[in-house]
Amino acid sequence: MYQARLETMPREELEKLQLRRLRKTLEHIRKHNPRYAQRFGDLRPEDLTDLSQIRELPFITKDDLRRAYPLGLACAPKEALVRFHMSSGTTGTPVINPFTRADVEQWAEIMARCLTAAGLTPVDVLQITPGFGLFNGGFGFHYGAERIGCFVVPIGPGRTLMQLKFMRDFGTTALAAISSYPLRLIEVARKEGFDFGETRLRVGIFGAEVWSDETRKYIEESMGIETFDIIGMTETGGVGLGIDCRAHEGIHIWEDHYLVEIVDPETGEVLPDGREGEMVVTTLTREGLPLIRYRTRDITRIISRERCSCGRTMLRVDRIRGRTDDMLKAKGVNFYPRQIEEILMRHPETTPEYLIRIGKKAGKDFVEILVECQQLAEGLSRRLEEEIYNFLGFHARVKLLREGDLPRSEGKARRVERVEET
Repeated sequence: MYQARLETMPREELEKLQLRRLRKTLEHIRKHNPRYAQRFGDLRPEDLTDLSQIRELPFITKDDLRRAYPLGLACAPKEALVRFHMSSGTTGTPVINPFTRADVEQWAEIMARCLTAAGLTPVDVLQITPGFGLFNGGFGFHYGAERIGCFVVPIGPGRTLMQLKFMRDFGTTALAAISSYPLRLIEVARKEGFDFGETRLRVGIFGAEVWSDETRKYIEESMGIETFDIIGMTETGGVGLGIDCRAHEGIHIWEDHYLVEIVDPETGEVLPDGREGEMVVTTLTREGLPLIRYRTRDITRIISRERCSCGRTMLRVDRIRGRTDDMLKAKGVNFYPRQIEEILMRHPETTPEYLIRIGKKAGKDFVEILVECQQLAEGLSRRLEEEIYNFLGFHARVKLLREGDLPRSEGKARRVERVEET
């Protein structure tokens, strides 16, 4: 562990720390942004005597952050800000998160915890493929690696042949990436005759996209590595909100920095542990943009608040199932792309490359799934169509493609295409 005393803190002590930091955060907002503080009405920080009282406060959403562009919700003077990062959304007004020096240090701390949880030590070589720029991924991994003393290969996104060359030449032992990028590395490696078994690579830390357990298994077997699912978002301070440990029994949230609730996406009602809903995050140590009850749109559930077999006491949430804005509806059935992926990847003939085409055809709902295959097995499309109907309850047309037929992207994978056919 990077900070064993904090990561194994007894729950009673941890919740007392959360309450103190929540009060401090509310006072920080009142002091530095009175307009922001108006959201909380007459509630004073000292009135909080129990964490459950946070439910009395309103949610904040991505739309609220967009309306506050560029620095309407900032809670530090301009001269105290050292830079900002921006959400990776491609439409609408961008979401800006300004950082103070203390925010950068906080980010480095939680990322050092994440890397250590994945088994990294000063002897490791970490190859960082997320970008260094307005989007936050590359910097977060870099700061964490510096904290624990890793050798960093800061290559950033793309240039897949160079990625493989550096992996071999610099003895890369750990790879950081968005979760779809290893699929591209595997594909190119096969074409080039590159053998991951001849490298020192042993760890993959992947996130930023929803990826199924089946895809995880495919990556691990193809690359010969152990993978770790890391979560986080620009709004809450960047990648590093949590990660699964080597026990792989859920994603640990760093609760001394973040307070997590799971709510019903429709009603906003807080759900009991074990129930699936939308994750809501309150930041407890951020200065530039402290957030109270931020609706992340991520769908998950709290698995446990008990001590993990790894020794950590921070609560564990399930791997992200999807996002409320990723939910698709066809023929009266709601479903997530990950559910389609899980079905496709149960068949060894398929690859993790697929595209869901959804929309209207002659005025009626239709779903078409294009999936690349290592071999075009007879009857496979029919079997997949039957499984989709049996598990999800709607009919979809499955079209089998050869490897490489779907377009590739160096950024996040495109899994859904909305179409309108006459």
